[in-house]
Amino acid sequence: MIFPVVRDLADDGIPVTVTCRVLKLCRQQYYRWLDQPFTDAELDEAYVANAVFDAHRDDPEFGYRFLADEVRAAGHVEVGDRMVWRIASENGWWCSFGKKKTRKKSSPATAAHDDLVRREFSADGPNQVWVADLTEHRSDEGKIYCCAIKDLWSNRIVGWAIDSRMKARLVVAAIEMAAARRDGDVAGCILHSDRGSQFHSRKVHRALTRHRMVGSMGQVGTAADNAAMESFFSLLQKNVLNTRRWETRDELRIAIVTWIERTYHRRRRQPALGRLTPEEYETIMTPPAALAA
Repeated sequence: MIFPVVRDLADDGIPVTVTCRVLKLCRQQYYRWLDQPFTDAELDEAYVANAVFDAHRDDPEFGYRFLADEVRAAGHVEVGDRMVWRIASENGWWCSFGKKKTRKKSSPATAAHDDLVRREFSADGPNQVWVADLTEHRSDEGKIYCCAIKDLWSNRIVGWAIDSRMKARLVVAAIEMAAARRDGDVAGCILHSDRGSQFHSRKVHRALTRHRMVGSMGQVGTAADNAAMESFFSLLQKNVLNTRRWETRDELRIAIVTWIERTYHRRRRQPALGRLTPEEYETIMTPPAALAA
């Protein structure tokens, strides 16, 4: 949550208008938050509740003890079984094999970040809006998970990370790679994602704060809110993942990286970029002074 920073800067005499413009924030949303701010405890519980919801959605047959294991594996290591039971009970997220209970249907917990993109998948310059998502695919050795980050200005995949486990560190590694590729000049950049538990973790929140980036999240179960990354992963699925059977994780990992860096960036021409590749577009549109630097 970046709004407390805006409030602290306002206390130091920096106008809210200036801060919101630099951080790409909506002033109306800030003032709504100012009327009813979240406490740290409420925000932490919202993170946990979203992680419980994601775990229940993926494995509806899990009871609260198994859900608690999944939540801790997602990065919330200090969460106890009792807290998970309370959250699941309050929201009616019951094991599909257990006794059905009639409760008022409840919505998932509040997102960790407001939706700052609102399906406007475009940017006027580099490092203004990035979108991120996770995908998975199976090899004979087991699954691998890939996190990718796309810059909406050029459609380039500025950061990616691949691992055998889908943890918050996967997202952090992709963010660090993207920031390094952009020479750390990412302050104020919006990182938009879905509400997956990995994107809710404290590790990811700290990474965004470290690079002075702004988080953004779409709605639960609404693929259109992150359509720019859904379309990229659809291409990856058709051109790499589904083309053959993969024997080892390393074999699949090399195929993914090769397709991104060689084919997608350097060979695949995109109508949205004037029939240029992402690499050609960035080379042409980057000012000569920036290239010299």
